[in-house]
Amino acid sequence: MSEFLTQSWSWWFSGLVISAVMFILLFFGQSFGFSSNLRTICAAAGAGKKVSFFNFSWKNQLWNIVFLVGAIIGGFLSGSLLQGSEPMVVSAATVRDLQELGFSSPSSLQPSELFSLEAVLTLKGFLILAIGGILVGFGSRYAGGCTSGHAISGLSDLQLPSLIAVVGFFTGGLVMTHLIFPLIF
Repeated sequence: MSEFLTQSWSWWFSGLVISAVMFILLFFGQSFGFSSNLRTICAAAGAGKKVSFFNFSWKNQLWNIVFLVGAIIGGFLSGSLLQGSEPMVVSAATVRDLQELGFSSPSSLQPSELFSLEAVLTLKGFLILAIGGILVGFGSRYAGGCTSGHAISGLSDLQLPSLIAVVGFFTGGLVMTHLIFPLIF
């Protein structure tokens, strides 16, 4: 069983699972998105007594909190128990581009120059993560949802605002990757 779980799976399997989840959510009148969990957690903690934005029936979103907890537990289990013996493979072009910006060859999913304790404790590293987190939080709230909510749930509902948001997400990602990221590093 462990060998089955740790092997590389085909891209179409993920698409099949995402499609099945979306059909189930649409059938039950629900929509998928992770950024709404913060609002639900704040409402459950009682923030609705002070801010009207958090004053709603959070128990209707309990399934989404369970999904969030399951994603965290699943990520931990797959990262600690189901790691295969093969090293992570990154394309040579990506490694070359990162090295031109001063990053070492990646040994994990995140570059240690950004996502290590040493990097976070520098002023530059702290500001990059803090400002990036604020922008992502503000952007997902301003857009009415996160990338997963708009790209998966909104597009499957054929919502025009989700299409506009997804185009904005991709445009912002391209601008960051090709214009801003090289200026920072």
